[in-house]
Amino acid sequence: MKALTRATATATALAALLALSACSSKANDDGGDGDKGAGGVKTGDGVTGETIDLGVLTDMTGVYATLGKSVTQAQQLYVDQTNADGGICGRKLKLTVRDHGYDPQKAVAAYTELEPKVLGFAQFIGSPFVAAVERRVDANKGLVLPQAWSANLLGSPYVRVIGSTYDLETINAIDFLMKEKGLKKGDKLGHVYFEGDYGENALKGSKHMARKAGLTVVEQKIKPTDNDMTAQVSALKKAGVKAVVISAGPRQAASLVGVAAAGRFDVPVIGNNSAFAPQLLATQSGPALEKNYYVASPTLPIGADTPEAKKLVADYKKAHPKDSLDNGVVAGWTAASVFGEALKAACDKKDLTREGVGKALLTLDAFDAGFGAPQNFTDPKTPSSKQSVILRPDKKATGGMKVVRQPSAADAAQGFSPSGD
Repeated sequence: MKALTRATATATALAALLALSACSSKANDDGGDGDKGAGGVKTGDGVTGETIDLGVLTDMTGVYATLGKSVTQAQQLYVDQTNADGGICGRKLKLTVRDHGYDPQKAVAAYTELEPKVLGFAQFIGSPFVAAVERRVDANKGLVLPQAWSANLLGSPYVRVIGSTYDLETINAIDFLMKEKGLKKGDKLGHVYFEGDYGENALKGSKHMARKAGLTVVEQKIKPTDNDMTAQVSALKKAGVKAVVISAGPRQAASLVGVAAAGRFDVPVIGNNSAFAPQLLATQSGPALEKNYYVASPTLPIGADTPEAKKLVADYKKAHPKDSLDNGVVAGWTAASVFGEALKAACDKKDLTREGVGKALLTLDAFDAGFGAPQNFTDPKTPSSKQSVILRPDKKATGGMKVVRQPSAADAAQGFSPSGD
């Protein structure tokens, strides 16, 4: 059983907030009233004879505003297209959206508000916030597919991580640095990371890989409000690191790479999947990002050369002609597609209750929305994949990213247990 404590002030505050709001939470064995609806299908919370309501807890105004907008618009596109094709199980899909602005109090309050009204959540941005309500999710049984990849979320049958967790992703990232960018045994590796679940889980991957490969990790912990990485670059340069991992947001990654380039600190930098936005290529840091920055991702990019990716690009551009394409579109579309497949499988069993949808997800063992590694959801204790794609910023590429290494998992990742290492 994973530790229930979190070594951050944010988690402490969230725990206190949850104690106050827990009374408004409910727990039903079947997630609803269990009535038989249209077609003899058993239904519950968030499901009527006409609609299936899914919640979206996103960040439209905070540190991940760019990601939140893309994820949400992609999910609405999935809903619109599915409804145009007749819906699922004779019902139209509906998204109910709340913006928490990456604020812990707003995130927990939004979950408390929507939980009784929706079947589950196709989006929940923020590992610490998802972790804070995980016990309630397990009690209420409403499926949550978070845009968060902390291994601390593993184990719940109703909070299901799509793709490799941050620790595995970091192991794969460092494997790339060693095989392709000259990092070797005996070298120092810098790691700049957000305090909290995201950064500290990624750091766990760095430390695991360091033990396996004979590296020394030089840590630099930061807060989401820290946007200037000058001090961190200075410390890493002084320490003599040969490469850097950054587990933070796009702004921090751009600052780190830009400051390093200005100071002639010429080392490769690789970020976790949420540490890049193509809009950065239009800033002063753009040239440095194209030269020295890489990103580990759970999927191929939006500009991938697959039929599904090309169709999504065309459809998204038509729906949002003024908005940029980025990998948030892929993350949102994939999560909505996974939820949709679970709904279809649950419909086949004539059980659209929360518990029925959760059981249906367990039957998906090789799902691919068209962006690389198949996802296996049969075991809640493990991520749906251990593979990562390595991407590189390229302003000429659709979505601003090109593939430099296809989906793969390092040997150290294959033998690594996110929940038990």
